[in-house]
Amino acid sequence: MTAEFPAEKIRNIGITAHIDAGKTTTTERILYYSGRVHRMGDVDHGTATMDWMPQEKERGITIQSAATTCIWKGHQVNIIDTPGHVDFTAEVERSLRVLDGAVAVFCAVGGVEPQSETVWHQADRYGVPRIAFVNKMDRQGADFSRVLRMMKDMLGARPVPVILPMGSADGFSGIIDIIAGKAVRFDQASFGARFTMENVPEEFEEEYLEARDSLWETAAMLDETAIEKYFDGSLESDEVRRLLRKGVIAGELVPVLAGAALRNVGIQQLMDAIVDWLPSPVDLPPVTGFLQDGTEVRVGRSEDEPFTALVFKIQTDPHLGRLAFMRVYSGLVKDGDYVLNNRTDRKDRLTRLVRLHANKRDHLEHVKAGDIAAAGLKDAATGDTLTLPGRRLTLESIKFPEPVMQVAIEPLNTSDEKALEKALAELVSEDPSFRVGVDEESGQTIIMGMGELHLEIIASRIRTEKGVEVRTGRPQVSYRESVSVPAECESEFARLIQGRGHYGHARLRVSPLESGFEFVNAMETEEFPDHFVEAVKRGVKGSLGAGPLAGYPVDGVRVELLFARLHETDSSETGYAYAGSMAFRECMNKGVPILKEPLMQLEIICPSDYVGEVIGDVNARRGSILSMEPVGEVQSIKARVPLAELFGYSSALRSLTQGRAGFSMQFSRYERMADNITKRILEQMGITRT
Repeated sequence: MTAEFPAEKIRNIGITAHIDAGKTTTTERILYYSGRVHRMGDVDHGTATMDWMPQEKERGITIQSAATTCIWKGHQVNIIDTPGHVDFTAEVERSLRVLDGAVAVFCAVGGVEPQSETVWHQADRYGVPRIAFVNKMDRQGADFSRVLRMMKDMLGARPVPVILPMGSADGFSGIIDIIAGKAVRFDQASFGARFTMENVPEEFEEEYLEARDSLWETAAMLDETAIEKYFDGSLESDEVRRLLRKGVIAGELVPVLAGAALRNVGIQQLMDAIVDWLPSPVDLPPVTGFLQDGTEVRVGRSEDEPFTALVFKIQTDPHLGRLAFMRVYSGLVKDGDYVLNNRTDRKDRLTRLVRLHANKRDHLEHVKAGDIAAAGLKDAATGDTLTLPGRRLTLESIKFPEPVMQVAIEPLNTSDEKALEKALAELVSEDPSFRVGVDEESGQTIIMGMGELHLEIIASRIRTEKGVEVRTGRPQVSYRESVSVPAECESEFARLIQGRGHYGHARLRVSPLESGFEFVNAMETEEFPDHFVEAVKRGVKGSLGAGPLAGYPVDGVRVELLFARLHETDSSETGYAYAGSMAFRECMNKGVPILKEPLMQLEIICPSDYVGEVIGDVNARRGSILSMEPVGEVQSIKARVPLAELFGYSSALRSLTQGRAGFSMQFSRYERMADNITKRILEQMGITRT
């Protein structure tokens, strides 16, 4: 693909949704109709273009976000197909950070499911304009109106239907384009590539007219001059399209389309909506960067500005080696140019500049504002800002969730220890939600991730990609520690280090907090130097990694600095950091330490016949039922259950319901563990506390 497109003709979009809503199938159709591929891939048969990893083909799910590019109606559309499984939410997070727009795919039966809700709020956080596609209108239980209601109630969105489905399930026969005022029927002999526009059937006339009037009114409210045209009946369809674009980019509304990707219905209309309503790079405001001294700088999204890019993903390519995926916000650089990595403060040469199509690649001579591409960069990491040498500027980085599960891992052959170490280091650099540590007591290597599937995939990749045979232990939950009552302690540090006296003194109060960490300077005097306050804080933060009960990270504490004493000659940052650390550890012991466990929010879809058994099983797993409602002919049960009780839940649920139920889960929060469970966990670890 060698054609050059101006920035206003570029769309950088993501396809996001809950697992099994049809994201990858939708992307496959987009690639087929745009001529990017000449044969439609199939997720169920492991032939999907975007699911190219062996683990994705085997499981029929998306694990890594995959990038591709296609052309539609004179526009270059850069697409990132993101995972829908909660264990791979970091892939979605980093993709949304660099995209200009998104297509949220919803299942017409499931509606707004847990992971689609999570992804929606991630997009809210980054201010990403969206359109929605209600997929699977041909499925039993499909309900377009219900999905619209769920979008309003659960997402706080303002959905505006621009397409209406004609019927549902077995009676689904096509769609109605509200703006064009035509029914659209798709020719299955051409795999949906050909379609006909007809008059709206009489049976759908009333529904269409009502939807059209609502759409025209919504569009008119976005512009004062359009309101007058609406009331005198002269508001034209082209003006409505223009107003909708304005509303989408401003985040005021979400156009909703409908179809059935597997049956090749409604995809071309979705592609039109992408180029018509989602923003180009130049439609969005400048990005914010920071100079070394903290000064805020606005970076214009133009080729004329100096080069600025953000690295959002690292991937090891079997042919090209280590590649850094980057989003270019401004300027232009050529293959072979030197750029500055603002994290390392080192120059790095751009080599192997490519645009990717899943696991295939096209070589590029240069990249410019608006582009998403990959290049060989030695020391780049996710979240790094790249600029021209001599221009120090840092863009806001990407925040990732903390791991909640861990397993021990070791090579089958001791001769592979170095190879395993290297493989783990490469995977850590690729996946920001994956961590590696060492169990201090056993000396075992511990890998930490977002769930059972995440760690299972990591082990599988080590075997298949890195060629190292490994064995893993039973998954273990990554707990957190906190205090149950406020505690006050003080500590004094006075020591001679390398011939120089170091002194520090701090009195702290540590109190329980629902989550996170807060540090407050509560001293009444303003004479105590700020840099010593920061040193105390630094000492406290350095002690958050291991709590007093079992060495788990500390979460959910508020630390107040009540008093600190100065020394005439020996006060030092080192001294106050040590004093803060010692006082904090003492407070943690004195504040009756507790364990906190991760709770997962479950959504279980099961036939009514098995509701009693499913609820009984949830209660037996220390879970609580949050809600239950009918979804077509099945029941949707929402519950909150400790992660520790969910190992092997997939098999247990299949057994309970004869394979007729399914579930999804996402992390909810950390919550205090019951004392008897805490005692049991500590005993299993060989820890006894009085």
